[in-house]
Amino acid sequence: MKSTNTVSFPGPVKTLMNRWLPEEATPVGYAALIQTFDLMVPVPRTLSAISTRHRKYIRDCWRIFTPRHMPRPTLRGHLTFALRYEGLDLALLKRLFLKTGPSPFLQMVRETPTGSYTRRLWFLYEWLLGELLDLPDSESKGGTYIPVVDPAFQYAVPGQTSTRHRVRNNLPGSREFCPLVFRTELLERYYKADLTARAMEVIGEIPDDILTRAAAFLLLDDSRASFEIEGERASHSRIQRWGQAIGESGRMALSLEELLRLQQIVIGDFRFMRKGLREEGGFVGQHERRSGKPLPVHISAPPEYLDSLVDGLITFDREYALELDPVVAASVLSFGFVYIHPFEDGNGRIHRLLMHHEITRGGFNPPELPFPVSAAILERIQDYHCALESYSTRLLPMILWESTPKGNVKVLNDTADFYRYFDATVQSEFLYMCVEQTIETILPREVSFLQYYDRFQKGMSEIVEMPFSKIDLLHRFLHQNRGKLSSRAKTGEFTALTEDEAEEIESLYKSCFEKGN
Repeated sequence: MKSTNTVSFPGPVKTLMNRWLPEEATPVGYAALIQTFDLMVPVPRTLSAISTRHRKYIRDCWRIFTPRHMPRPTLRGHLTFALRYEGLDLALLKRLFLKTGPSPFLQMVRETPTGSYTRRLWFLYEWLLGELLDLPDSESKGGTYIPVVDPAFQYAVPGQTSTRHRVRNNLPGSREFCPLVFRTELLERYYKADLTARAMEVIGEIPDDILTRAAAFLLLDDSRASFEIEGERASHSRIQRWGQAIGESGRMALSLEELLRLQQIVIGDFRFMRKGLREEGGFVGQHERRSGKPLPVHISAPPEYLDSLVDGLITFDREYALELDPVVAASVLSFGFVYIHPFEDGNGRIHRLLMHHEITRGGFNPPELPFPVSAAILERIQDYHCALESYSTRLLPMILWESTPKGNVKVLNDTADFYRYFDATVQSEFLYMCVEQTIETILPREVSFLQYYDRFQKGMSEIVEMPFSKIDLLHRFLHQNRGKLSSRAKTGEFTALTEDEAEEIESLYKSCFEKGN
């Protein structure tokens, strides 16, 4: 263990942890702590450094501060800087606590027992490690309770007070699962836009019969899109069953039994895979063509941690999610689930259903209209991959693993905290973009299509008598051939149409769909 009294913090550098700084500067806060204590943790998306110039800016994953922000070159100095300017990184803090041991924190509390940063660190040490420091409860009787999470910086819950530390534990999760989300300009803009009210405004302009049909079509499209994202062509019956599960999401709190029920629906046939939580390692990626060795882009949580991690997900859903912004809660739960990857298969589709679950349960979308999240994701598939990889690419280098004879992975180090505590900001921004796209583009587009289709169907009755099923087939032919009836259609299913009728139908299609299709 490295003594905190003899550590030497880094001076000015041009690169740190394989990242070029925008200028030569002195790493501070979490960057200095990772480097100094050799912490094996996913590196935060943005690190901090002090410039020699009096200019503050953000560039290339670095937040550059002026000389007046320079902390004292001590453990306390860099921790105080981190809490003040960089927010909480729970995985990093826990690894630091394990590395230093209790001595420096005992000293901090004894020297400044009423300090706000000291009290937060004291609480976090005991909360993260699950052990009490050899200290009496705080004797301070006056003053306010300091929030553990700065709610102006990161999303938090109202929380409960801890009289021992004189803090308010407003962490949005339990020790088993507590990702955090920063309050960015984009997320604040979405929050102020009140998309729930906007959704109600949009559907308020839609006739009830059209809305009912649109909801049914969107639900089916969303189910189909969720399979397409996985590169799978599912049968219509499987798509319908999964669509029904999506439509029922959010009606009750999460449980292991519910997750297993969803796995049963989405997989169906378990002859070649295990039902329930994995008992072996798992990864997302490919295999080497010749050796069959894994080429992972993401490594799932090792099986020995799954019971605890899934319990953490369930506790988050039951005790914390409803106290957060519904879209933020949906991002935390769903991306947490997919990073953990608790099942052998079906994780991606359940991950996206959990978005529905939390958004619906939080009352964000109108009850009669589940948002087609997967359909929006499919239209932004590259952004989706970026959101997934924004953490996976920082997580993967921290995992020591070896391949197994079966072509799987076996994790060799303790990685549980990397799935419990991560930054879900990018994922929350992405999901909000999908929700906005649903409200402003996908829903109006579907409604417009139904209105144009009704107009087309009515117009057809004035040209020729035809069953609805034939009209639907005719529409598909026209749609596939850009508004023209192909020779195959004219000589096949619709050979009975006269040339004049065919031209009139093509003209009708153009007048109905030229703006909507």
